[in-house]
Amino acid sequence: MTSTCLLGAIADDLTGATDLCNTLVRDGMRTVQAVGVPPAGFTVPDADAIVVALKSRTIPAADAVDQSLAALSWLRGAGARRFFFKYCSTFDSTDEGNIGPVADALLDAIGTPLAIACPAFPETGRSVFQGHLFVGEALLSDSPMRDHPLTPMRDPSLVRVLSRQTRRKVGLVPFADVEAGEAAITARLKALRAAGAAHAIVDACSDRHLRAIGEAIADMELATGGSGVARGLPAAWRRRGLLGANDS
Repeated sequence: MTSTCLLGAIADDLTGATDLCNTLVRDGMRTVQAVGVPPAGFTVPDADAIVVALKSRTIPAADAVDQSLAALSWLRGAGARRFFFKYCSTFDSTDEGNIGPVADALLDAIGTPLAIACPAFPETGRSVFQGHLFVGEALLSDSPMRDHPLTPMRDPSLVRVLSRQTRRKVGLVPFADVEAGEAAITARLKALRAAGAAHAIVDACSDRHLRAIGEAIADMELATGGSGVARGLPAAWRRRGLLGANDS
């Protein structure tokens, strides 16, 4: 296994994993994708990021947790130092999960007190404002996701949605803080941790917001979200000397 991996990512489906890989490669990270948790002894090429693609979005929550923890264990063995749980930019799930249960399990396993949750991907029309998810100009609850056959999304408030999936406190980093930049985001996350929050929904409506979020969370061990929020991470890690120059 490689010992140079910086980011280990767990995606809840293959399409999302591929999208995350594309996002990271565009920003100059050497990225490897594995379909499912590789078997013991599997040799991984030298890479900055490894993305494990699961098929866990709509399976029972307990099974999704087990598969995600197995992926985490494998990624740790591959040398990953930061972790990312990737789910759909429409945050589609049920009141039982699987986003909340998997995120909780990863927090416990990694031993970190708080992770962000940010499905925003403005380039594809997904934005989060005051904790509410928009698809284009429509609230999530007014979009076609309202009638999804497996995971209908009829509540656009991500704080409420995630709060129904976890017993832990869910907070918000609102638009004003994100618009103000990295320092304000960092201060809000610190305040949320002090108030006992374990999950922080983060607003984002532009790539500039994603870059500011990336700077604010670059030293955190776990982030969760759509592939959009990963857009700010490579540059932030590069400024910290954790990645080589972007030759892409």
